[in-house]
Amino acid sequence: MRFEISKVLDAIEGRVCTDPSLARAVLDLAEVIRYQDLDGGRPASLLRLGMVIDALSRELAEDSVPVYAIVHRALLSDADLTSNERMVVRRWADDGLVEVLDNPGDRMLEVADLLGLPVVSRVRFDGLRGRFPWLVEQPGRVVAPVPGAGGPAFVAHVGGGHTPVEGDRSPVGGQLLARRWRCPEPGCALFGGGGGGGAFADLARVDRAPAGQPPPGLRHGVPTCPRHGARLSDAGPRPRSEVLAIRIGGLIRRRFVLTEDEPVTVGRAPEETGGVMLGQWLNDEARRWISRAHVRFELRVGEVIVTDVSTNGSGIRPNGSMTEADRVPLAPKQSRVLGGADMVELYPGVQVGRARELPTGAAFTPTSVMAEAPTMAMRLPRN
Repeated sequence: MRFEISKVLDAIEGRVCTDPSLARAVLDLAEVIRYQDLDGGRPASLLRLGMVIDALSRELAEDSVPVYAIVHRALLSDADLTSNERMVVRRWADDGLVEVLDNPGDRMLEVADLLGLPVVSRVRFDGLRGRFPWLVEQPGRVVAPVPGAGGPAFVAHVGGGHTPVEGDRSPVGGQLLARRWRCPEPGCALFGGGGGGGAFADLARVDRAPAGQPPPGLRHGVPTCPRHGARLSDAGPRPRSEVLAIRIGGLIRRRFVLTEDEPVTVGRAPEETGGVMLGQWLNDEARRWISRAHVRFELRVGEVIVTDVSTNGSGIRPNGSMTEADRVPLAPKQSRVLGGADMVELYPGVQVGRARELPTGAAFTPTSVMAEAPTMAMRLPRN
């Protein structure tokens, strides 16, 4: 059972991040782990984070939904968690996958405001409506997970919406995310060179790229490291980036960030570092057609360039048109600038395009992070 739980925690780890381009919701981990009514289990369990993430995937009809987790510092030594769970949370903190703070509530709403993300919480933030007017004005920006027949579901604190919805980034958020920031504290996992500086520094696997830095905190209008409280220095403009998404059978399975520094290869099983593997979502015919490395994406002077590196070729769907007469062939070794709403089609039903231009439209069967959960009470159904 301990081995199975470790596998679930590994799967959950792949869905927590502080990358502003990928996170889809903000939550307070110390609150979520105590939603005892979700499974009827012990007072605190890190597995409940997995249940909430799976619920987000179902509500957003999107696989592999990452969350931005704020962690109260006391959680690192919380006796209600197992020693293994505490070790995992400390590793996440040292790797910069979560933020560790003394006051998570204020920071959670600050991040949601700066990034335009929904908040997952059962807490009502009535006293902060003046500071964050969207708490009232935008239904679905704060949603509470509650027990449901097929696993946790969401109800909105305000208005009639139930599905978590994103808003626009605040103007201040846009300004902060346009710059790189550095913390004076050595080994800062959020605003340092990357990769942790705590008890698990030797195990740190995160090499944080400037494009993936979280938003700084603001103290009296000054960019500040939320973990150390130190004033951040401006390290220059942040590299340009573009968020692309992979849609298979009408369902968004994965998002990834493209920067000018790092091209990204997408295929059945690319060997390149940072490549995106599709094989686990493909049927047999698609696996035969799609090469191990099929297309390569590059960002040059703000333009997304796609190059076919396969043996079978691809196609471009201009402006997302699914009309066959509009499809433009992309031969092996051929390159093309990807227009704003264009999609690259590796195989019928397998498309890559800008995330904001790829709506989902399929019956959803999530790749559950709870698939290896050791008890039926914790296992989410697959349909």
